[in-house]
Amino acid sequence: MKNLLVLLQATAEGENTWLSLLPLFLILVVFYFFFIRPQTKKSKEQKKFRDALKKGDKVITIGGVHGKINDVKETTIIIEIADNVRVTVEKSAVVADPSDIVQTK
Repeated sequence: MKNLLVLLQATAEGENTWLSLLPLFLILVVFYFFFIRPQTKKSKEQKKFRDALKKGDKVITIGGVHGKINDVKETTIIIEIADNVRVTVEKSAVVADPSDIVQTK
């Protein structure tokens, strides 16, 4: 509380307020470039991937189920995970194409 009063007195006496706010602005810029911007870029790429899904594509769901797309609807897709075994999942549950995953042996 005492530090806050000293800071308020210093700014009231004519000290440059922009200079005292500079560290706050720098922190905001760092947060934007290291956290916010990459997250929005990743979500745009995922949306683009989900919009491009088509019949015959092989996909992996969030739960780790591998399958082949049998039908695409507006918000859901039907995945065939075995012979005559079809599962309906939300498009948002599809996370990857198996060819995107690097396999190491």
